[in-house]
Amino acid sequence: MAGAIIENMSTKKLVIVGVILLLFQAFAFMVGGLIAPSPATAVHYLATKCVDTVKKPQQTKWFMPWGPNQCDNIQSFDEAMAKGIEANNIVFAVHIPLPNKEMSPWFQFMLFILQFDIAFKMYNQIADGALVHIDVGLAYRDDMNSEWTEMAHSLEQRKLSCNFTATKTHENEGRHYECDLLPFMEVGSVAHKYYLLNIRLPVNERKKINVGIAEIRDIRLVGIHQNGGFTKVWFAMKTVLTPSILIIMIWYWRRITLMSRPPVLLEKVILALGISMTFINIPVEWFSVGFNWTWMLLFGDIRQGIFYSMLLSFWIIFCGEHLMDQTERNRFSIYWKQVGPIVFGSFCLFIFDMCERGVQLKNPFYSIWASDIGTELAMAFIIVAGICACLYFLFLCFMVFQVFRNISGKRMSLPAMSKARQLHYEGLIFRFKFLMLVTLACAALTVIFFIISQVNEGHWHRGEHMVQVNSAFFTGIYGMWNLYVFAIMFLYAPSHKHYGDEQSSIQCITGDAGVNSCEDIQPTTTITHVDGPTEIYKMIGQEAQE
Repeated sequence: MAGAIIENMSTKKLVIVGVILLLFQAFAFMVGGLIAPSPATAVHYLATKCVDTVKKPQQTKWFMPWGPNQCDNIQSFDEAMAKGIEANNIVFAVHIPLPNKEMSPWFQFMLFILQFDIAFKMYNQIADGALVHIDVGLAYRDDMNSEWTEMAHSLEQRKLSCNFTATKTHENEGRHYECDLLPFMEVGSVAHKYYLLNIRLPVNERKKINVGIAEIRDIRLVGIHQNGGFTKVWFAMKTVLTPSILIIMIWYWRRITLMSRPPVLLEKVILALGISMTFINIPVEWFSVGFNWTWMLLFGDIRQGIFYSMLLSFWIIFCGEHLMDQTERNRFSIYWKQVGPIVFGSFCLFIFDMCERGVQLKNPFYSIWASDIGTELAMAFIIVAGICACLYFLFLCFMVFQVFRNISGKRMSLPAMSKARQLHYEGLIFRFKFLMLVTLACAALTVIFFIISQVNEGHWHRGEHMVQVNSAFFTGIYGMWNLYVFAIMFLYAPSHKHYGDEQSSIQCITGDAGVNSCEDIQPTTTITHVDGPTEIYKMIGQEAQE
């Protein structure tokens, strides 16, 4: 029976494979650092104050802030008061994008953050817990001459969180509050060239609607969208990597099925890891360029969550299978205490995503961050997820330490062996330990990437739009996942080398007198009822059993 490639391939060839993978990893970072632009761009918009003179319109009227059909507008609310224009007749209009520009499907998504410019007045101050009621509509069109088509309309509430840093005196009237940015809108696709937002702040003193919000002078928006150049680089990487992982996965499983024994749990989990990597690689995002699929953001999160679950579970099983004896290993039920929390955490991530992006499929203005309870829950979720990720990595380090300790215990018996057997086992142990250290490095970068991604998303929704991660980090981590999965399937595939009916090899060493001596280095620890992909796997299984 042949062993795995990781133990049968010559050291020279393994070094060549390692160098090639390292060069590809460097190339993945360079693609993001030198070719792709930053992942996202923030664009600032100032709403134009349009005047709606129609008391009871028969159909929805859209107000353009500029262009040939520009609305009647005012510069300030003082001008509105002088002309006798009521607050209910003022519409804040924002055209997306800015003049002489177009939106593109390559932008993938639009996320908008809202900021009010509120002036301090002694007789009209912001009340505690003040809520702003917003009547907002979103429309689109694909050329400058066609009519606007309504895309969404909603009545929303946003709680003001403002602070006036100066002394509240008559001398400081007119100075602006310092208000937190508010989540406003998120659209999962950018299928049209032009978008228009019409925002109203209806006032009804009897129903206490928009009362106690002081004097709102302007509305500013910050629009965040993915850079088209980054999207093209990202799609190209997915397109190239998908067949690579798919081919190595088919090749790996074909070699497993050709063996006389049934596949063990570790080999099945490696296949599952390859399937999950292929699932996240498949570039279905290409369809979002031609179709208005607003659910692509949610689908992308689901794919990434499945991959996270499979990758974290694989590392647990990979270490665990090298810790247990033959009677305990090769049973998935043994790992329910470790894999169960991973699956539960992934399910919680899915529920959290459905609570926001799932609802946004119908109402793009909905945000779980809009309320105090929602914000606290979201922040607590991000913090707990980060802590759990760190605890997972520490637990994985502990498992790797246990594996190394088991190997060290077996290593103490090597001096009693012949020189040839010592060299053979030393080589196997070094290769396995090196792979485990690479696994730890991959796990560390994955945890860091997960935490930064969650924190960045929280910052965006809370208005801290300037937080960005370099494109090289995204492309580098994504390339690292693919290279790691590729390496695992390649190294743990059964080798084509056979050393007779039993797994053995002949190694020659040169003695002190210059005489060559050769001997069979068939591992003496191998027993007939211990099956597995590598000699280290079998050796540890027998050692634990003994």
